[in-house]
Formats: sequence, C-alpha cells, structure tokens
Amino acid sequence: MKLKVSENIRSLVPYPPGKPLEELERELGITGSIKMASNENALGPSPKAIAAIAESLTKLHRYPDGSCYYLANTLAEKLQVSPAEIVFGNGSNELIELLVTSFVSPGEEVLTSFPTFLVYQKMVQARGGVNRVVPLKGMKHDLEALRQGITPKTRLIFLDNPNNPTGTVFDKLEFDAFLERVSEDIIVVLDEAYVDFVDPKVRLDAREYMNVGTPVVALRTFSKAYGLAGLRIGYGLMPAKIADYLHRVRQPFNVNLPAQIGALAALSDEQHYQKTLNMTRAGMAWLHKRIEELGCRTFPSQTNFFLVDVGNGKDIYKAMLHKGVIVRPMTSYGFPNYIRITVGTRQENERLLQALADTLKEKGNI
Repeated sequence: MKLKVSENIRSLVPYPPGKPLEELERELGITGSIKMASNENALGPSPKAIAAIAESLTKLHRYPDGSCYYLANTLAEKLQVSPAEIVFGNGSNELIELLVTSFVSPGEEVLTSFPTFLVYQKMVQARGGVNRVVPLKGMKHDLEALRQGITPKTRLIFLDNPNNPTGTVFDKLEFDAFLERVSEDIIVVLDEAYVDFVDPKVRLDAREYMNVGTPVVALRTFSKAYGLAGLRIGYGLMPAKIADYLHRVRQPFNVNLPAQIGALAALSDEQHYQKTLNMTRAGMAWLHKRIEELGCRTFPSQTNFFLVDVGNGKDIYKAMLHKGVIVRPMTSYGFPNYIRITVGTRQENERLLQALADTLKEKGNI
C-alpha cells in the first residue's frame, strides 16, 4: 500500500488509550480494582441525569438537536451570558480541535506550556501548525515567558487553568498583566476543565474577559464535577463572533441526545454537584496528610487530582497495579519521580493509601 501522508500526520503519536479495566484484571489475575488515574468523578453521575438519560433512550431513532437549544438556554441563564456565546462539543476536546481548525493555518503558531494537556499540541500538529512550547516555572504556567514567545505568526495560546498535571492556577492579577501585553489578533484559550474545584478566592471569572480587549475563550466540561465523562460533552464560552466561526466548521449533530439530556439534568442537581465538591476537598486534605506521613512529598492542587513524589513513579505505578489500584505515572509529562492520584470515595482513598504504604515498604522506601 502506497499512501501519501503529510509528515505532520505521519509523525503524530496517537493518544495512548488505557486498557479496559476488565481486561487489565484478567491479564494480572486480580479482581475488584479501583481506578484513580483519569481524574473522573468517583461519585458518578447525578441520579437525576441517570433517570433523564434512561427516559431519552426511546428516542434514539431521532437525530439530536443540532443547536443544543434547551441546554444552551439553560446554561446561558445560569452563567448570565448569551446562548450565542456558547458552543457545545463532543467533549471539550472537540472545542480545541474546532479552534485550531478555525484559526490556525499551516505554518502558523500556537503557544502552549509543558507539561500540559497533550491534546493541544496534537491538534496543532495535525492541522500543520507549529507548536511553540514553554516549560512550566515552579509547576505553574510561565506567563511572562509565554508572552515573550509570541511572534507575528502566533494565533492561539492555550492555558489550562488549573494546569494538568500539576493542579496549579494563576490568579487574576497575573492574568491581567499578561493579557495587557497580548495583541488583540491572538485568541487566549483558558481550558477550565477543573474550574469547579478551584478555591473561589483564586478563581478567575472568564466572563469578564470575553468581550473586551484580547479575545478570551473558556473551555469547560461535564466530565469532571458533573460526572458525565462517558457521554463526552463540553462547552466553550466565547465572543459570539468566535462562536460563529466554530459553528461553521463543527459537524452537525456533534453532541448526542443522551449527552444533551444528561447535561441538562445534571445542571439542575445542585445537591449532587455540591456533594462532589465536598467529597473531593475532604478527600484531598485527608490523602495529603496521610501520604506525607508515609514520607512522600505531595503538591497542593486546585483540582480533583494531585502529584506525589514517590522516587520512581513508574515502579510504584506497576507495583500498585498488581494490588488493584490504578494511578498515573508521570514519566511522559517529564516528571519521572511522580505519580498522579485522583481523589476517590473515602473507601477508595483508604485502599489507595494502604496499597501505597505496602508498596513503599516492599521497596524499602519506608
């Protein structure tokens, strides 16, 4: 087979999917594993969302609403924005792709940090754009270095705030100073996948920036705090003019029916939402304290996950895997000594702690 493939596609490395939990258990000969590696909501979806989705299944022979009309209007009212300033996607990943497709031509540049969410750079490369990457500084985005990296070819700047995998944020004063020196023909994208977990005292309000000066787009998701990761639904808040361009390139019916119905119901369940936040914050504090008592260094986080310095992240990950506890090694993010842990239920947190303690003891770390 003689395929003609451009080099930017040929050299792309596929996003590494994990094996199904059942297959992993079969290979390792274990049962009852817990997954604390993918930053999912351990409580699961809202009961209201489950009920609404179940009821919608009889309508699967119909196409979904291509405009997400009811969801858009409900969310717009909740956030006090116009429905014209919201674009929904098949996960916030699709919004990243739509932004790159709409505003980056081959040879043009996009600024990101390292480490950060891997999908930004993959989308840019697939489009034929040029990735300009700036290392984090002190586990945070180096906004000044990013600003200095801007060239006449820069079209987008992606900033995940909080950052994945470090869980760090920048505050309003830092961001304001940064934006003042970014020209108005560049779009600054705030990926706020974990914004629900951020302490209100340090949380930015992206709506303040949407229609003044340098254009700002905020990306959000129903995968984390709302527990709908399996439905793949996210949204972007942005100036209506930017939204119009994204609507021109997005696929029709890009958000499926159960996703729209589930997200709409999840928005109405404030009790479940608050329960998720309370469980996450309590679990985070408990795990930090207990893990540090084992002699490991943990890092503060404004998300539902955090980093732990365990000496050799890959070895600890593999050993814990055999104990039925799945965490995330950080070697591919440039942190070979670390693992990343997602906060779970109290029972899951206790089991993780025991598995980590046993593993560290077996390896002579404690």
